Amino acid sequence: MLHSPALVPAPRQLTCGERAVRVPDELWVVVAGHHQELLPVLRSFQESVSAGVGVAVRLTASPRGLEERFHVAVLVGDRAVTHPQGYRLAVAPEGIRLDAATPQGAAYGLATLKQILATGREVPELQIDDYPDFARRGVMLDISRGKVPTMERLFRFVDLLADLKVNEFQLYTEHTFAYREHREVWQAYSPMTGEQIMLLDRYCRERFIDLVPNQNSFGHMTPWLIHPRYQHMAEAPDGFELPWGGRRDEPFSLSPAEPSVIPFLAGLYDELLPHFTSQYFNVGCDETFDLGQGRSKKAVAERGEHAVYLEQLLKIYRLVAERGRTMQFWGDIIIKYPEAVAQLPKDVIALEWGYEADHPFDAHCAEYARAGVPFYVCPGTSTWMSLVGRTENALGNMRNAAESGLKHGAAGYLNTIWGDYGHQDYEPVVYLPVAYGAGVSWAFTANRDRDVRPFLNQLLFRDAAGAIGDVLHDLGNTYLAAGPLLHNSTALGRLFHSAAAWRTWKPLAECDFTAQEQAVRQAAAGLERADLRTADGPLVMREMRNSVRLLLLLCDLGRTLQGVQRGERPATGKVQQLVRELDEVAYEHRELWLQRNRPGGLEEMSMKPFRAWRQELQKLG
Repeated sequence: MLHSPALVPAPRQLTCGERAVRVPDELWVVVAGHHQELLPVLRSFQESVSAGVGVAVRLTASPRGLEERFHVAVLVGDRAVTHPQGYRLAVAPEGIRLDAATPQGAAYGLATLKQILATGREVPELQIDDYPDFARRGVMLDISRGKVPTMERLFRFVDLLADLKVNEFQLYTEHTFAYREHREVWQAYSPMTGEQIMLLDRYCRERFIDLVPNQNSFGHMTPWLIHPRYQHMAEAPDGFELPWGGRRDEPFSLSPAEPSVIPFLAGLYDELLPHFTSQYFNVGCDETFDLGQGRSKKAVAERGEHAVYLEQLLKIYRLVAERGRTMQFWGDIIIKYPEAVAQLPKDVIALEWGYEADHPFDAHCAEYARAGVPFYVCPGTSTWMSLVGRTENALGNMRNAAESGLKHGAAGYLNTIWGDYGHQDYEPVVYLPVAYGAGVSWAFTANRDRDVRPFLNQLLFRDAAGAIGDVLHDLGNTYLAAGPLLHNSTALGRLFHSAAAWRTWKPLAECDFTAQEQAVRQAAAGLERADLRTADGPLVMREMRNSVRLLLLLCDLGRTLQGVQRGERPATGKVQQLVRELDEVAYEHRELWLQRNRPGGLEEMSMKPFRAWRQELQKLG
């Protein structure tokens, strides 16, 4: 008897029969109605199945002459399927039938069938009844820490999201949209243009994905405020004290005390928003650390941070409402003040975010629910500041978010991919947590304990050896061997970004770099067995090998620095050896970056830690 396929997302209900079903060499797909809306999805299905298992897939809108032949019948508008995103899929020796209430539901059924057929020409008899837990299931990609993918890579990433039944996509933006009147802000960063947004918007819409505009509008505005033309709008033009200690010497937030800020934002919105068909708009407004340390100091002292923050947020809300959009905003500031949460308009969407496995989603979601404010839960892939991810933390974080969001009635689920300090992690590192997040946001109970590695092996990479899923999973857990577990990062990820401050970096002495090295070597052993059959397979292998090489270099570097802290001089030639290895890894990183991403931001952000460590090692030598 054939095994049940390892589908991601796992469907809500799947029943396997006793018989095996043999797919013919030529497979006709008959679409009864709505074929124009489904055509891009059908073409993707056709290309994937034809390339994956060698079946010639033919598309038609007419069943004539196919009544007695094995074929796929796609019927849209079936009243037996009541959920607008739901579908029913039956695979039997006589043929395959897909019923859905809407074209969107049919697209999700085709995504499931694509995965079933990816396992081979012989598949199990089965019936699936499926629909999602969360109406909106999103992924947000940070394009403001240097890395702006090429259009081809964005299209391919959207294809992956469509296969995973994700229906919302955002590009986190601070300064990487090409505003016509603000060239100095974005000219070094190869930004998204209006034309490119329109093309991406159409591509997403054809795959039933809502491309939501995203422009931070309060904090995280350093890329603007460092330029003389905008400094008058900064809350603290000369820098500010961080809440956890230390200081930043650059401006960070737009000041609510500066009258020109709101007209400035209105101008940005008027240029940005017309490129999107979405009715939603994420205005950011998170981490306003410097609020009250500069121009708004008097107002905050007199009225309180929550009142000043809320007043500015409501001004931004009015800008968004006047432009016919529903405002999304990050909820980290407002959730600290229940009295402010209660004053929010009931047509905003608060984005409740947190990236540790134990983030208090339950308590925060309950607060929004009590206030009657719509909200999303927003976990993260834990790939930033880690180089290869934090698998255990990411999966726990996403489970926690989904469970709490369902309990308290969240309107959506947004999985976030950040790129703090330059996005040195490669794209394949995010695939496992993105797939798992898509699963638990689709059907939590069915996917809570789902292992997504077979999905990576069979459908995404077509790894004949079935090894790459384990490599990605296990490399993402090597951080556990280092000793100290750091917030929002790993020991090696933090070390990589600590060239200027390693002598005072307290966790350095606590790290077990030898245990981490052993864990990395063990996890990476599967790369020698992997046999990726996709077009980008060779690139993926290069990316993962360079990731491993960087991790091992950092383990060696960490041990050397620990010796220096103990008063030992590095062995003769050791520093030169580290510099040579660093240069080779950096050269390969630059080459790999340009395979998927635009050149802007590479030297400005991603290469900075390599240069910083080269300078520091030369001092040691």
